Amino acid sequence: MDCLKKSSLFSLPFFLLYFSIILSFNNGVNASHKVYPGLQSTSTVDVKNVHRTGYHFQPPKNWINDPNAPMYFNGVYHLFYQYNPYGSVWGNIIWAHSVSTDLINWIPLEPGIYPSKVFDKYGTWSGSATILPNNKPIILYTGIVDAKNTQVQNYAIPANLSDPFLRKWIKPDNNPLIVSDVTINKTQFRDPTTGWLGRDGYWRTLIGSVWGKEGLAILYKSRDFMKWTKAQHPLHSVNGTGNWECPDFFPVLLHGTNGLDASYTGKNIKHVLKISLDVTRFEYYTVGKYDTKRDRYIPDKTSIDGWKGLRLDYGNYYASKSFYDPSKNRRIMWGWANESDTVNDDVKKGWAGIQTIPRKLWLDPSGKQLVQWPVEELETLRGQKIQLSNRKLNKGDKIEVKGITPAQADVEVTFSFSSLDKAEPFDPNWANLYAQDVCAIKGSTVQGGLGPFGLLTLASQNLEEYTPVFFRVFKVQDKYKVLMCSDASRSTLKNDKTMYKPSFAGYVDVDLTSKRLSLRSLIDHSVIESFGAGGKTCITSRVYPTLAIYDNAHLFVFNNGTETIKIESLNAWTMGKPKMNWSFGHSSY
Repeated sequence: MDCLKKSSLFSLPFFLLYFSIILSFNNGVNASHKVYPGLQSTSTVDVKNVHRTGYHFQPPKNWINDPNAPMYFNGVYHLFYQYNPYGSVWGNIIWAHSVSTDLINWIPLEPGIYPSKVFDKYGTWSGSATILPNNKPIILYTGIVDAKNTQVQNYAIPANLSDPFLRKWIKPDNNPLIVSDVTINKTQFRDPTTGWLGRDGYWRTLIGSVWGKEGLAILYKSRDFMKWTKAQHPLHSVNGTGNWECPDFFPVLLHGTNGLDASYTGKNIKHVLKISLDVTRFEYYTVGKYDTKRDRYIPDKTSIDGWKGLRLDYGNYYASKSFYDPSKNRRIMWGWANESDTVNDDVKKGWAGIQTIPRKLWLDPSGKQLVQWPVEELETLRGQKIQLSNRKLNKGDKIEVKGITPAQADVEVTFSFSSLDKAEPFDPNWANLYAQDVCAIKGSTVQGGLGPFGLLTLASQNLEEYTPVFFRVFKVQDKYKVLMCSDASRSTLKNDKTMYKPSFAGYVDVDLTSKRLSLRSLIDHSVIESFGAGGKTCITSRVYPTLAIYDNAHLFVFNNGTETIKIESLNAWTMGKPKMNWSFGHSSY
């Protein structure tokens, strides 16, 4: 769709726009629980390294999905994740387990949880960790008990608390702890949250579900974390949203960037409820108030509660899970990025799925949304650095960023402009469209006023392939609306109509008084994680270039608007590889 040149530029045909709108309702990604009986145990013979990431968390082969039960315990970070030890499509799911002291360099261990008992014989699905009093970790997870997909909630505890890595986990025979009743859809009843302790001495947890088309965060309470009782009503529910997966519920401070334990009930806080929508395959959240007396969550009036609400990430990002890190007083979010190619591609290359870079998150000073930023530890991987400053970009200009490895890089840039007068009017007909659909209409090749400007990532020398990450500023009456796009439509020359190449986009709620916009992009061979305006809007894209690979990838800064843009500052680094000693782990890896 996009090609930055000074020659004439073409807009998106209408039929592609229509296709984008249809795909926007399911993120173009297969559901993580779709079964491929003939493929789920097809062993990997020859792993293809093209498009494998360099600094993201990714096992050597096979399928991964949801991050499970991340936690910090006795100086060690733990990451469990859904893993198929026998193939590169979903199936045969176990909980793989890795540990780290810095969230970047990981040691793989034996699988933490796997089907072995009557209460999880048919599957061990997602869950969360809670640190109980006396510093005792416990995991709640969803078990599948029969071929009818009946779901129950189980627990697991470390076999040996003196083991610093907590290698072995046991599942006591008093499982399951929570089973569905007649008011619950037993096949859509999963992903228990981290528990939190109320002032009344009761522990609470949420389980995602659906009844009809009403998404539910079902609330359970317990005195001892063993005997659980369903509350009279859900903590929250929304009709018309479909099944809720991977719920997450936590407090955030009104001021500052510090995180809070899930059980914190002090003053000057709000709460966040995040859910993964099974229908759309996006992550939605609201900011609101937790009424502890009524056990009700009430979203603020500024939070849209549904499909058009705030997203953690407006791209390929799903099944996220957060945890509180007491060592640095922060809340950290992990997320999963599935592949955007085809199942056959995944089988051929021998792997599928990555974990995104863990993000610190906090409440924006406006109180209306979250802010996310890659954890500071990532900066230890920064190597060769290049800097640009005070460079002007007129309409049609592009500047190549040289001196780093563009296929594996971290880029931070601040743009400025002298006037807002050339911002284009926002078409009233777009009012009911998603930002993704507007980006499909107004791509990087479509000349504008104030924008489009940004980065051309994973680009081939002559721009046959590239993924632009850019801003475009619109005017709506006496206000301004900032669109941020990460557009994969020209990311590859591979001619495969089944490959998903969306124009991911979100709006950025930012004050333009300073006439500046900032962008950070983490580029890693087949993934681009981008953070607009200091992390107010985040977009993750998966792409599969054929020319722009390894040393043949290029990085450009561009402007295709009539308003001149200044690169106030650009810092870019080649990113090194973390230490991942997979030979230390289990033979499954």
